[in-house]
Amino acid sequence: MKNDFLKYIKSRGYLHQCTNDKVLDEKLNHSKVGYIGFDCTSDCLHVGSLLPLMLLRSFQKFGHTPIILLGGGTTLVGDPSGKDETRKILSEDDINNNKKKLKKIFERFLSFTSSNKAKIVDNYEWLINLNYISFLREIGSKFSVNKMLSLESIKQRLGREQNLSFLEFNYSLLQAYDFLELQKRYNCEIQFGGSDQWGNIVSGIDLVRKLSQKEVFGVTTPLVTTSNGKKMGKTEDGAIWLSEEKLDVNQFWQFWRNTSDKDVINFLYLFTEIEDQQIEEFKKLEGSELNEVKILLANEVTKLCHNDEKSKKAEKEAESILTAESFDVQILKDSKNKITYNITQIENGLSLKQSLLELKFCKSNGEAKRLIDQGAVKINKEVVKDKDLIFTKKDFLEGSDKGLLYVIIYVGKKKFGVVELIT
Repeated sequence: MKNDFLKYIKSRGYLHQCTNDKVLDEKLNHSKVGYIGFDCTSDCLHVGSLLPLMLLRSFQKFGHTPIILLGGGTTLVGDPSGKDETRKILSEDDINNNKKKLKKIFERFLSFTSSNKAKIVDNYEWLINLNYISFLREIGSKFSVNKMLSLESIKQRLGREQNLSFLEFNYSLLQAYDFLELQKRYNCEIQFGGSDQWGNIVSGIDLVRKLSQKEVFGVTTPLVTTSNGKKMGKTEDGAIWLSEEKLDVNQFWQFWRNTSDKDVINFLYLFTEIEDQQIEEFKKLEGSELNEVKILLANEVTKLCHNDEKSKKAEKEAESILTAESFDVQILKDSKNKITYNITQIENGLSLKQSLLELKFCKSNGEAKRLIDQGAVKINKEVVKDKDLIFTKKDFLEGSDKGLLYVIIYVGKKKFGVVELIT
């Protein structure tokens, strides 16, 4: 089973590049230790990090030991990869807070109790006490500035004539040193990462070879884009976060449900654990038949990133919005995008523009008017044409709880909010 790991990740689309794959494939006949590093620049991860997490999850399922390397130390420096300017320098308190929240996300994907239990390690432990002169002599002397200038993250910044601080220029040395430390401490032989980390990973492999005379390996995942060429997880409304604190579970579920027909099969391979054979069967489906597959995708990813109960609840709410004449009262109560009034507060009616603002569907009256002009706003499934609409008690639907009335305001195909009236 262990020896099928590389075959499996190739079949699922997780593999972009691998150093010396034939030798690595042979070594994977025995349990190995591999790691992925995550800097602590945020208190959450978005779906751009989902593929590396799925890769590490698979690594553990094939009997190997995964290490999550938290970059408590490297976050103090800042990775220039994919950035047009220097990252914001965070305080140590901010970094420590981010670490705590990130650990909760990792616990959803990896087992920390099995025989090959995952480890969480922080590079702050060895980076913070480095002696600068000793580090330059032992580590810096093994790096060629010429080669560092050819790293994609460095080359892009310099090519655009954008500032690259000396602090950031050191990042690849520190990442390479991390690999060396993990190899010494945990006999870690594999570094996983996104395709943008290839140059840094190779630098670490070279450093370990020079100082420890050991062969270690690098495996990267591809950059995932949608069929229209956009980077995965980048939407008009912002990043698709993996934490409920940053993004409501219902919105997370809807993101996957709204996957395009061209992307749904690929996303099943990448972001679920559905068997290959079953996914192959879905390839025969077309048009509206794919809608059930998209619901399956949304359920599986939401279950993985949140839990089964929240996944089912999100599906139920979505079904209610699309098919029911009235909302189930529990869904009304649980809906987070909701404003509540009592009957005396709306004696003169409610402004639709104000409701759009309060539900945070827009930032100004002008934006609210434009949405209505574009036909993007519905009240209880009826398109609104009047920019100055005032709705009153007669527009509210009756909930299944006595004394509960509500209006559902839709904006576009993906967003909805509830205006609740207590009589």
